[in-house]
Amino acid sequence: MDSAISNFRNYLKIRSVHPEPDYDGCVNFLKKIAEGYGFQTSVFHLDDQRPVLIITIEGSQPQLPSILLNSHMDVVPVFEEKWIHDPFAAVMDSNGDIYARGAQDMKCVTIAELEALKNIKASGVRMKRTIHMTILPDEEIGSELGMAKFVHTETFKNLNVGFDIDEGSIMDNEEFIIFNNERCKWSIRIHCPGQSGHGSLLLDNTAGEKARIVIDHFMDLRSKEAVKLKEHTFCLGDITTINLTSLQGGVEDNVLPPEIVVGFDLRIAADVDHKKIENWINDVCKKAGDGVYPEFTQKDPQVPVTHLEGNIYWQAMDTTFKNLGMKWKRLNCFAASDARFVRGVGIPAIGFSPFNNSSVRLHDHNEYLNKDIFLKGISIYERLIPNVANV
Repeated sequence: MDSAISNFRNYLKIRSVHPEPDYDGCVNFLKKIAEGYGFQTSVFHLDDQRPVLIITIEGSQPQLPSILLNSHMDVVPVFEEKWIHDPFAAVMDSNGDIYARGAQDMKCVTIAELEALKNIKASGVRMKRTIHMTILPDEEIGSELGMAKFVHTETFKNLNVGFDIDEGSIMDNEEFIIFNNERCKWSIRIHCPGQSGHGSLLLDNTAGEKARIVIDHFMDLRSKEAVKLKEHTFCLGDITTINLTSLQGGVEDNVLPPEIVVGFDLRIAADVDHKKIENWINDVCKKAGDGVYPEFTQKDPQVPVTHLEGNIYWQAMDTTFKNLGMKWKRLNCFAASDARFVRGVGIPAIGFSPFNNSSVRLHDHNEYLNKDIFLKGISIYERLIPNVANV
């Protein structure tokens, strides 16, 4: 398994970090490994800067709907001074912990799937359904030019996908998580125009007064949702989260700004009526005063849930978990993954990560994954992928 660890660490060293991710470096690295394992590869370009790598293992009955294994190659920025190791050196310490941005989210999954497929091929196990691995760009910045666009291309349609195993989440205990639904991401900026003037005056209709009303209403709703979580009647994926993420406006302390813009990150709970939320936002803007209006920089549509009951692919996953003695629980995804766009075109998708018993450090400083946990994840995929492909 030394080669699997080496491939994992070398992939982590590629700086696919926003705002200038090295997508070509990722694609060339993974393509070389996949072709070395005897797999078919192709690269689809969404545009000049966003390639999609497709790795294919043809099944014995390729006319059947295929199985998609989807992951993303981009990672979020780092604050290097907060790390105990260089976040792109993939240092492995004496405990076997591998430190790097992307160690958990989600370069581990891509390499584990690839290594599992190599081992499945070497074992002689045949799979009826074709397997397609897709490695996408831009997931960490909303996927608008990534999976949201890719699912509507002829290239994606020609993959004939029947089921998608997509991004899950690492866990800090024995359990594994299954995501069959997820919240919708809305990014919104509330524009609060107002009377400009000297900072020593008490003018009416100022941007600051309007911004205060907006912030009060949004944060009051945030507090109500937080109560649900604190009382343990809901999980994070079951509530709507609201976070104030930006404030823009003003040039000098003694000048009243002509506009203040307040930015919020909203993750809309899966069962919430989007129209009601939008009406609430418009009502808050009206209460704040003249000229206040919302600007949506991202507004994901509501997509159908992937039902587990009667789902033959899920039944194969569940049987695999039981045979391996794995404990799992179903949750609504608390973030946002590419699976939402796959579900949006009518394809069932399950979010799953084969890694547990790890400190959850998604997007955090000192992100790491232990080598033994990583190798165990490969062995889980070795059982899981053929069982789903042979449904």
